[in-house]
Amino acid sequence: MRRLLPIWKSVSRFLFSILNKEFLIFLFFLVLSGVFWLLMTLNETFEKEIPVRVHLVNVPQNAVMTTEMADTVVITVRDKGFVLSSYFTTRRLQPVAVNFQSYANQSTGRGVVPAADVQKFIYQQLSSSTRISQIKPDKLEFYFNYGRSKKVPVRLTGVVVPAKNYSLVQQLISPQKVTVYANKKVLDSIQYVNTDRLSLLNFNDTVRQVVRLKKVKGVKFVPSSITLTLVPDILTDESLEVPVTAINMPAGKVLRTFPSKVKVRFTVCTSMFRSIKPDQFTVVADYKELSASSSDKCSLYLRAYPHSISKPRLEVDRVDYLIEQQ
Repeated sequence: MRRLLPIWKSVSRFLFSILNKEFLIFLFFLVLSGVFWLLMTLNETFEKEIPVRVHLVNVPQNAVMTTEMADTVVITVRDKGFVLSSYFTTRRLQPVAVNFQSYANQSTGRGVVPAADVQKFIYQQLSSSTRISQIKPDKLEFYFNYGRSKKVPVRLTGVVVPAKNYSLVQQLISPQKVTVYANKKVLDSIQYVNTDRLSLLNFNDTVRQVVRLKKVKGVKFVPSSITLTLVPDILTDESLEVPVTAINMPAGKVLRTFPSKVKVRFTVCTSMFRSIKPDQFTVVADYKELSASSSDKCSLYLRAYPHSISKPRLEVDRVDYLIEQQ
C-alpha cells in the first residue's frame, strides 16, 4: 500500500489538473445532453414489430396434429418509445394460449384462428395506450385427425446423374413406404409421397443422404424423411461372341454363315460384366430377306440383349452365307 500511495497521488494530480478538469466538464455535459436526447426520443411515437409466441392447449390425447399451427405471430404496435422499450425489457409479452376445442372443426379436421381473436388475447397484455396496426399471419391454421392413416410408397423427385463414364447401379430408399395421416378425402386421394426436389450431379462414389418428404398442407408423414443411397459404378466397353441364328427358314433348308459367331460390343458396369452371358443375346439372319435379295452377303440383326447393358452393337453386320438342302 505504501508503494501504491505515491502512484495514486501522481494520478490524482494529473486527473485534476486544469486541462483535465475542462475535459471532465465537457464529458459531463456530453453525457447530460445524450440523456436529454434519449428522453426526448423515447417520448416520441414509434411503430415496432414484436414476435409473440402462440400455442394450442386442451388438445385431446387421441388427436394427431397433421399440420401444426404456426408457433409465432408478429405484431406491429404503435406507442411512445418508453412504452415500446418496456415490451423488450420489463414487460415481455407472454405466449398466447389458443383453446383447441374453441376452433377445431371436427367434420373437416381443420381449425382456423382469426387474427382478430389473437389480437384480442394480446391486447390483454398491452398498455392501454398501445395500438396494434398489423398482425402477421392474418390467420392461424391447424389440421388434425383421430388416427386415420395408411401406408404409401415414396417416390424420388429430382435429378440424379452420376459422373461421366459412370452409371447408377443401385438406388435404395429407406423406408420404401411411410405412414400418412390426413382426413378421409385427402387420404383416399394420396397414392404415393414425393420427396423434396433433389439435384445430385457428377458423383462417382456411394452417396447416402437424408431427404425430406415434400410437405402437404393437412397431411402428416411418419417418418417425415427417408434415407437415400445411390451406388454408382464405372462403365467399361466389353464384347462377347454370339452365335448367329436363322429365322423364317423353310423346312429342309439350313443357313450357314461365315463366321458362325459374331462379336457384340456393348457398355456395361464393371461389377455386372461377369453376369452377362452370350445366351442373353440374339443375333439373327432372316431367310425371307435373303430370298428376296441377290446379294452374296447376309445382313445380321441384334434382336435381344440384357437390359443391364447400353449401346449394344454388332462388330460385323454383314457376313458370307450358304444355304444347304437337307
